Amino acid sequence: MNIHRPHRLRRLFALLFATALVAAACGSDGDSGATATSECGTDTSVAMGDSVTDLTFALVAPSAKDDLAFTQSMVDSLTRLGIEPQITDGTFIVEEAAAAIRGYAEEGVDVVIAHGTQYGGSLAEIAPDFPDTSFIWGTATDTQGLDNVFAYYPEADQGGYVNGWIAAEMTDGAAMGVVGPVEAGDAVAYVNGFIAGATANGAPAPSVVYTGSFSDVALATETAQAHVDNGAQVLTGTSQSTVGAVNVAAANDIPWFGTQSNQEAWSTDLVVASQVYHWDVVLDDMIESIEGGTLGGEAMAITLQNGGLVIEINGCYGLDDSVVDGAEGIIAEIIDGTIDPT
Repeated sequence: MNIHRPHRLRRLFALLFATALVAAACGSDGDSGATATSECGTDTSVAMGDSVTDLTFALVAPSAKDDLAFTQSMVDSLTRLGIEPQITDGTFIVEEAAAAIRGYAEEGVDVVIAHGTQYGGSLAEIAPDFPDTSFIWGTATDTQGLDNVFAYYPEADQGGYVNGWIAAEMTDGAAMGVVGPVEAGDAVAYVNGFIAGATANGAPAPSVVYTGSFSDVALATETAQAHVDNGAQVLTGTSQSTVGAVNVAAANDIPWFGTQSNQEAWSTDLVVASQVYHWDVVLDDMIESIEGGTLGGEAMAITLQNGGLVIEINGCYGLDDSVVDGAEGIIAEIIDGTIDPT
């Protein structure tokens, strides 16, 4: 593998430039930097930043690169860093993903990103065979003791709490439905955070159903419709399967709260807010370590505190200013530790 001299100054400029683009396009509310409200009709696509590294990258992911959810969150994060990886997407079958991960390592790609918790078992077998390759794996809170593996994960309960609090405030305690996938990882963290935020001021607890699948769009659709049939007036959910749930929300004129990526494109008028994963915050630190010769051995989190989690509010929805201001206050209290969203 090629080890390059770190370019921290160039990287800092690139990140500041990307931040300036977000602020110019969206208009930041408050001082925390953890929210952005778009003007209605603003293009929410991510612009390519200046390249922060000469390392070569490959990405293996379970769903489509433009899924407006889990996989796109990583693609967008790499784009902000000016990185154009080789991509193998749609590899929900673990054996297919493992073949792609090994293939990229055999080709001599410097950094291989295994973007799926389910790939951990395969990575434990593959990474030791390629000690000069850096593997980046998530979402995971440990590196399985491998010196050439970095892990990453979101404190997804934080943005879940904010979304849940906004939902309760704007609907005055209306019934809510949550479409969960597999009850694990950042999915269950987001759902638990949403429940905590929604009930913080005495609103009824949302109804939660886990489908048992990250990819079954039809099952997510059925689950969302069941929530609506039972009186839900707000919907949320997580994973790449939620496109089905969003379609149900749109068909029934029901507000939707998203996570992982900005989901306004699914329903311009009904997506209220999205918790967006900015993996670039930790990827940047990993790149610096790799260029310095450390290929792994650390797990890193994205949070509201470090800017890796951003609440992006849809300006087309017309959320009341008092609710937006209140959400800023909630974020500040999560950041300073006054509120524990778990």
